[in-house]
Amino acid sequence: MSDTTTVAVLGAGALGSAMAARLSETGHEVRLWNRTEARARAAAEGAPGVTAVRAAGDAVSGASVVLTVLRDGDAVSAVMSDAITRLDDGAVWVQASTVGPRSAGALAAMAREHGADYLDAPVSGSTAPARQGRLVWLVAGGRDALARARPVLDGLGSSVLHVGTGTEGSAVKLAVNAWMAASTVAMSDVLALCDALGIDHATFVRVLEAGPLAMPYEMQKIAAMDEASYAPGFAVQLAVKDLDLASTAAAPSPLLQAVRDRLVAAVAAGHDRDDLAAVDYLRTAGA
Repeated sequence: MSDTTTVAVLGAGALGSAMAARLSETGHEVRLWNRTEARARAAAEGAPGVTAVRAAGDAVSGASVVLTVLRDGDAVSAVMSDAITRLDDGAVWVQASTVGPRSAGALAAMAREHGADYLDAPVSGSTAPARQGRLVWLVAGGRDALARARPVLDGLGSSVLHVGTGTEGSAVKLAVNAWMAASTVAMSDVLALCDALGIDHATFVRVLEAGPLAMPYEMQKIAAMDEASYAPGFAVQLAVKDLDLASTAAAPSPLLQAVRDRLVAAVAAGHDRDDLAAVDYLRTAGA
């Protein structure tokens, strides 16, 4: 595969649209499909090199790499059950949605049934890292398929981590997202503690940054929380979905259940589509 290729992106949500725009900037021909066609057209209008395609089958036909970036396993299965018959020989299906190991295994079985090369490859990172080409790929699958998809993955990511040959990518993604949600809720609680103790947040940040406890992701969340700026990055409702997937894959965790309860409260308050930082709304609302 040459460094420039035809890529189909199925899913024009925040992440899929950002991926499509980034790939067009790195010289790829991109076909973007979404169940709601107007959404794909809107994303394509602002991204030269991205073409909105009406049918998923038409998007994947002739594409060397197909990226599925959809909400859950059911959505991926519904779309690919038809589109997979249109995949070219040698095309690589990169399944980048967060679906959990169980659905990832079913999708891998679908790929095998149709003789398609498949990578279980969710990402760590959201819209901004996708636009900057700084996603971290968590890839499970054959090394040959990975090598053929590599020019596309490298265009979107700063790291491509090969973590296994089965559904390990989806398993690692659940752990990463659980950590992300838990650390964000913890940061909101610690900011509330700072308020109760009369500690200026800037002082708290200086202390963290002076030692090994600074977590860049949460440093960004402090600013978003203090400004009550919850512009979509990773939506609260998606974090709830991922914690539910984690609870079906492993023994229930009291900590993660408490984190989920906080996220559900944010959803109930109307922050379902807002960034994860919106879990802090209770502290700022009471200020």
